[in-house]
Order: sequence, then structure tokens, then C-alpha cells
Amino acid sequence: MRSQLAGELVAEFIGTLIILLFGAGVCAMVVAFGTGAPGEIVHGGYTNITIGWALGVMFGVLAAARISGAHLNPAVTLALAVFRGFPWAKVVPYALSQTLGAMAGAVVVWFNYREAILRFDPLLEKSAGIFTTFPAFPEIPAAGFFDQVLGTALLLFLVFALTDTENVSIPSYLIPAVVGLVVLAIGVSFGKLHGYAINPARDFGPRLWTVLAGYRVNGLTDGTHVWWIPVAAPLVGGLIGAGLYELTIRRFLPRGD
Repeated sequence: MRSQLAGELVAEFIGTLIILLFGAGVCAMVVAFGTGAPGEIVHGGYTNITIGWALGVMFGVLAAARISGAHLNPAVTLALAVFRGFPWAKVVPYALSQTLGAMAGAVVVWFNYREAILRFDPLLEKSAGIFTTFPAFPEIPAAGFFDQVLGTALLLFLVFALTDTENVSIPSYLIPAVVGLVVLAIGVSFGKLHGYAINPARDFGPRLWTVLAGYRVNGLTDGTHVWWIPVAAPLVGGLIGAGLYELTIRRFLPRGD
């Protein structure tokens, strides 16, 4: 049992690390090398960012699914514990592994792009968004909170739908790609208001790294205190989305005899 849990935690760590490698990696490309020209393709713009994160999620889920179920997100783990019988004793260990994996991914991206980032932002005041999220309107925290609730509710509603064998018959090998498409859709539809973290680990782990790396603007120790929104709101949104699926779809599905 102990070795099984250890394997699951390693899988959650690796899967979340993969998400950050692609997600923060594409953000570093766009921020440190992009010119900001409309329609830029070579170094990318926001469209590239949404694609990079979606692919990261797809590959992370693909890597970890067989061992841990590839939660890769405390909001997913919490919702599964509340609605699908996931053991409560595993919730905190899973969340810690996910957060550490996200932080590790941010560390790798930082050292890979360190020189480019420092040339773009030598005072480390404007590039923490490569690794973590910030609100478009920090003076209106309710807007960012609702945005994160909505995005994560959509994510969990659709994840529950995709993984409910009573609902759809998607081959298991296609689920990672479809989950990636869900993240892509959320990014292109709800991405700019608060960076569509939709995942407390993906946001908080890398934010811790920005503090350790010496970022002056990091949302945690700079007095702005924006860190709690992409941590708390996805947990709330995930429960809402999963609960709505259970209430509005799952309860009406025909059951096999």
C-alpha cells in the first residue's frame, strides 16, 4: 500500500511538472522573445500560450493516468474525494505532490530561460507572469475570483463528463487529448481576466519559486496579496462544477441492469 501511494505521488509530481514545462516554457518564449507584433507567429502570442498549456496538460495526463489517475490539480483531487469516493487520506499528499511538481517545472523553465528573462526584466519586476498568474483588475478581486470559479467549474464539469463511463464511451487513450482541448477552450474563452490558473498547484508552486528567485512583484510577499484567489477560487469552482454534473447530468443517466 505504501509503495502504491509512493508511485501515485511520483506520478502526480511528474505529470504536474510536465504541465509547467510546456506551459511556463511557452510563456517564457512569448514574454522574453516576443515582439508584441499583431499576429506574431514565430515567437508567439496569446494563442501560442493557450496551445502550449493545453498540450502540457495533455502530455501530463498521458504520463500519469495509469498510475495515479492524473489528477494533477488539487481542485480535481478534492472534487473526486467529495463526489467519487477518492480516499480523503490521499487528498493532502496528492496536493503537495502536485504543488511541488509545478514548482519544479517552474525551476527548470527559469534556469533554461534565465538569461533571456534577465535581459527582458533585469529587476525582476514584470515577468513573474511567466510562472504564475495575476489579475487584470487587481482593484476588483471579486472579478478574478468569479473568473477562476467559472473556469474551474467548467473544467471539472467536463472532466466528470468525460470520465463517466455511464455517459460517454471515449477510449481511454483519447481522454488526455480531450482534456487538453477543454483547457484550450477555457484559455481562449476565459484566459485574460486572471490568467486561467484553474489549478491551485499550478499557480502556487511556481509563485513560491518566484519568491525564492527574487522577484520583486510576485503576488505573495510584495504586499498585493493576489495569491489566494487562484488557490481558493479553483477549489470552490471545482466543487461547483463537479456538483452540477452530478445534479444535472449523472442523476438522469440510464443505468445498466
